[in-house]
Amino acid sequence: PTALGLAELGAHWIHGPSLGNPVFCLATRYGLLGLEATQEENQRAEAGGHPPLPSIAFGSSGRVLSPQVVSDARDLFDTLLASARAFQGANELPAPSVGKYLRAEITRRVPTLGGGEADAQRLQLAVLAACLKLECCISGTHSMDLVALEPFGEYVCLPGLDCTFPGGYSSLPDRMLSALPEGTVLLSKAVRTIWWRGSFREEEDEARDFPVRVECEDGDTFLADHVIVTVPLGFLKERHQDFFQPPLPERKVEAIRRLGFGTNNKIFLEFEQPFWEPQQQLLQVVWEDESPLDEPSTDLEANWFKKLIGFVVLQPPEQHGHVLCGFIAGKESEYMETLSDTEVLSTMTRILRMLTGNPCLPAPRSMLRSRWHSAPFTRGSYSYVAVGSSGDDIDVLAQPLPEDPKDPRPLQLLFAGEATHRTFYSTTHGALLSGWREAERLTQLFEALGPA
Repeated sequence: PTALGLAELGAHWIHGPSLGNPVFCLATRYGLLGLEATQEENQRAEAGGHPPLPSIAFGSSGRVLSPQVVSDARDLFDTLLASARAFQGANELPAPSVGKYLRAEITRRVPTLGGGEADAQRLQLAVLAACLKLECCISGTHSMDLVALEPFGEYVCLPGLDCTFPGGYSSLPDRMLSALPEGTVLLSKAVRTIWWRGSFREEEDEARDFPVRVECEDGDTFLADHVIVTVPLGFLKERHQDFFQPPLPERKVEAIRRLGFGTNNKIFLEFEQPFWEPQQQLLQVVWEDESPLDEPSTDLEANWFKKLIGFVVLQPPEQHGHVLCGFIAGKESEYMETLSDTEVLSTMTRILRMLTGNPCLPAPRSMLRSRWHSAPFTRGSYSYVAVGSSGDDIDVLAQPLPEDPKDPRPLQLLFAGEATHRTFYSTTHGALLSGWREAERLTQLFEALGPA
């Protein structure tokens, strides 16, 4: 048990809360957001997908780093990242991945970093390494070397200052569900196999046959004309062979294989008293001996915690108490899932004592973390466009089956979820729009067929 109030183990922010974001529009209509989030100037702000929180950076030597050094390095990184979005449709690429491109650009600029002074230069490189880790969390990947450069700019950032739900993200689906008749939604009903291209009949009804049969782990079955599949890409990567009978066509299997799907986890720490100032909303961690130009360590046991990008302070403390939410991505994040609560808590305590230079800093009174990689129905967090893949793979993943639009039993399997939205993958609004897209596909089919 934990004294924690509200902790979002899944989606955290509405990214780009503005009129082009359906999650924001619904949340506003249902009155689920705070007053500040709905102000017009907040909707117009261009944050470029990064929450521009007032922040403080702690160095691994136990000192607060110069805000100027940190913001200089961050500004350079943001400029390079923006330039990485410009290769869409380019025939000649300077590098296959976003990571390799960024490192080449940083290497070119090393002589000018920190005014050419060695210590300042090293510190700028350390901050740039921290920026790369943050980007791994945002992209849900182990390394930016896995993220394809050419399609990187296809992802669309909506304007608006990212905001959270005062009553939790689940307040939105709860409101949407409340409009449905009782008993419509079955939860905790794991599906084992989706049989399609079949001819299935209810025992008592010999007159009508269905092309799809959904078989659950508990043995229950459901017959259907259409099934919308919204399972995460991580689950599809692991289970598509036995989840669909007959198996999916090769083109779709290839798209599932090529697209990227990684892990981004949270570690919540609750404190009796804050050791940070009230105005600080992001506590960044910089390992001062690191550089984006060095080969990363593969010793997860010794170094997993160095992938932690820092902590967001949950706001407002009147509601949450004094809670930090750490973010960690990739293989290190997956390794963290295998450790006990005690091990994670003691490691976090040790790191915070080291960063603040205060060996007597009280340990957090409780901890909570997500484990998205271990979860059997997700196997990670969200998708990215990997090297060797492209936005076309997202569209292939989204295509309904059977492939022949003239098939007498059309739209047996439809696909939705964040990994099926070409410009908003990895987001809740992408997931929502993909569901509406498939519902619209069915609506158009029913209208074309006329009254039943």
